[in-house]
Amino acid sequence: MNAPGDHLHRRMGLAILEASAERVVGRMPVKGNTQPYGLLHGGASCVLAETLGSTGAALHAGPGRIAVGIEINATHHRSATSGHVTAVATRVHGGRTLATYVIEITDDEGRAVCTARLTCMLKDAS
Repeated sequence: MNAPGDHLHRRMGLAILEASAERVVGRMPVKGNTQPYGLLHGGASCVLAETLGSTGAALHAGPGRIAVGIEINATHHRSATSGHVTAVATRVHGGRTLATYVIEITDDEGRAVCTARLTCMLKDAS
């Protein structure tokens, strides 16, 4: 996810702090990623979750292969209005054609903001 260019995760201020096929950690500011009521936008949480899960899936897939998200779901537990949110994506399945990650997003106090699950299809790069 460090390719040059103007990508959504960069516009949202998302930073990947740790990355392996088993676990990816990232952080994103709440400011600039809110809905009209000043709360972290649920879609921003999904972007964070999908970015981290897709990064892990791409690492799992290996060279010459790509990972594309085919399903995401998210449960929003509480709102965040300031500071940052931190997410940890943990692989729960890593096969030849599919990889699934659970992503837990917390606020600066460590409270659960969102839990998401992402499944990616793994395929050869064209």
